[in-house]
Amino acid sequence: MKPAFFSKYEWWYHLAMMPVCFALGNYYLLGERYFTHLPTFLAASLLAFLLYWSSVVILTIVIRRTAGSAAKGQILEQMLKMLWKLAAATVLLMVFDIWIYSLVPRLDVGFSWSKIGPLALIGVLCDAFICALLGLFYALQQWKNDQADDEKLARQSLEVEFDALKGQVNPHFLFNSLNTLSSLISADPTQAEDFVEDLARIYRYMLQGGRTELVPLQSELSFLEVYVRLLKVRYHDALVVQLPERCPADLMIPPLMLQILLDNAVQYNVLSPSRPLSVAITLSDDRAVTVTNNVQMRHRTLGATGTGLRGLSAKLQTFTPRRLQVEESGEAFSVTIPLLPDATPARVQV
Repeated sequence: MKPAFFSKYEWWYHLAMMPVCFALGNYYLLGERYFTHLPTFLAASLLAFLLYWSSVVILTIVIRRTAGSAAKGQILEQMLKMLWKLAAATVLLMVFDIWIYSLVPRLDVGFSWSKIGPLALIGVLCDAFICALLGLFYALQQWKNDQADDEKLARQSLEVEFDALKGQVNPHFLFNSLNTLSSLISADPTQAEDFVEDLARIYRYMLQGGRTELVPLQSELSFLEVYVRLLKVRYHDALVVQLPERCPADLMIPPLMLQILLDNAVQYNVLSPSRPLSVAITLSDDRAVTVTNNVQMRHRTLGATGTGLRGLSAKLQTFTPRRLQVEESGEAFSVTIPLLPDATPARVQV
């Protein structure tokens, strides 16, 4: 059974290179005696076999330890570092090999620095070729990894956009709103008119915001204020939402993020006048907004997929290296969204 130290391709490579290296190296050191004198041929081949595999193991260890982080970036720096380590190891191995050959009386090889020089030069050139191939391999591998990461982020970003689109045309929200409106028309026509106006503003913002990368946090909070007013017509005192009183004008956020988090809180938790759902939206000094709600989970939640937070996190990664932070305990659930700096966001009318 082959050791796991070498891969299948490495085994085939070394098996193919052994006769070439044996013939050229022994011919350089021994001349025609290597091919014409059988005892010399056998002794030199056995010695070359032992020295070849010991050198291969040492050089392979040097390559793998040096190239361990090459795929993470800075490939050129890693390859140059590998080259000088391989060159140093190659020269030392050449000196050691010539010295071992000089200790075998039948081979009659004298230890000479003049013999080491050409072999060391050829070895260093081979090392440079190996490093170039490995650099190309790692660059290609890193490019493939970057492509895979970009595709993954794109898919997750599409997930959150799809979730937002579903929120725009959510039939449950629309049917519930129409049922509420139907009851208001006869009971309170004035409130019914306000309800229709708020509903129109909600859908206008959703449609416009869905086509915008970033919106001012002020616009998002203004939209959320109207959205909460619409929800409270249905839930009354069963839903309590606290919004920040002031908001800096230079902060931005991807649109509909706060609405998705509010919908998740309503979807996953029980709402009743005796056990109201309390949602607090607060701003922190490190330019972030936190959505916190008390936890009173439903025993069964329809339509819960669990992909919302992953989609929001992926959406943020396209704008900032700061991460979405989720904290959960038995009593509270909070999500902290890092806010983006001012960059002339699109104004979305609410």
